[in-house]
Amino acid sequence: MADFREAVGVWCRGGPEEPARELAERLGVRVAVLLEGPSDLAAVEALAARRGRDLVAEGVCALPMGGAMNVGRFAGLLGPPGLGLRLTGLCDERELPYYTRGLARAGAAPDGLFVCAADLEDELVRALGPPRVAELARAEGDHRALRTFLNQPAQQGRTAQQQFRRFLGTTSGRKIRYGRVLVEALDPDRVPAPLDALLTAL
Repeated sequence: MADFREAVGVWCRGGPEEPARELAERLGVRVAVLLEGPSDLAAVEALAARRGRDLVAEGVCALPMGGAMNVGRFAGLLGPPGLGLRLTGLCDERELPYYTRGLARAGAAPDGLFVCAADLEDELVRALGPPRVAELARAEGDHRALRTFLNQPAQQGRTAQQQFRRFLGTTSGRKIRYGRVLVEALDPDRVPAPLDALLTAL
């Protein structure tokens, strides 16, 4: 499935269609989950694994697009005008207009869009609570980085929820790593509603 994601990315950048189409047929891809970025992919894959789901075997490709503004291009290639896959997605509330306009322009109506109030990291921090996220940061070896961050003047006056959400995005790769770490730490009944609904709908 990673090869399929790469082939779709090449196709979106103006490359050939055939590799993506051939891989879709070989893998039996039937659903494309349009995600904004790789941290969302890490969270979706972590929750699927926790629930014993094999998305590849189910013909589901969770696909990070490199930003919500790319949704129209991806929807056009993957949806009815292109490969004919069923489309769904997870997005931030502020990015929802990009999704709805992009899908409409491509003539692709998704089975469902699942919307996070701020973003998925905010949903996960809220579900776990800042103290638990701090514990996980220590376990990940980020205690010193977190302490330095929280002591910065710019963080004073912000809520703990806002601080931890911002911390996750301050270093390249951190959001991706914590997308997995935070999901794996969730109690089964505390999975954020948008993420839970997305997996349930697949």
